[in-house]
Amino acid sequence: MDLLPLLLMFGLLGVMMYFMSRRQRRTQEQQATLQNSLAVGDRVMTTSGLYGTVVDTSSDSTIGIEIAPGLETEWLRAAVREKVNPEVEDDEELVEDVDDVDDVDAVEDDLVDEDVQDTDKDRRDEPSLETNKQK
Repeated sequence: MDLLPLLLMFGLLGVMMYFMSRRQRRTQEQQATLQNSLAVGDRVMTTSGLYGTVVDTSSDSTIGIEIAPGLETEWLRAAVREKVNPEVEDDEELVEDVDDVDDVDAVEDDLVDEDVQDTDKDRRDEPSLETNKQK
């Protein structure tokens, strides 16, 4: 009778280990598929958080990643964490932003002028240091 709880505990432990190893194996397969599917022009993020564009995939173990215009570095394929979608900006938003910048500049100029005038007025209201001196 004491054998049943022991067998049940070991059976439960075995099932848990099976499912944990299965999930880990699936994750490794997905990572290997990602690393083998890298192509020139893909935007990627490395395990250290560096973003770049793939420029060379000729080697089986390494890839070339351009991290800045004209700056190419060589990385292990295993260092690539994920593919990242390139950032696309709408031209319409850029035009609207430019129009808004002119309005913002005009408002900022008015605010700066008012702040300067307020500061000058505050200085005139304060007694000077020389009048507060004791003789």
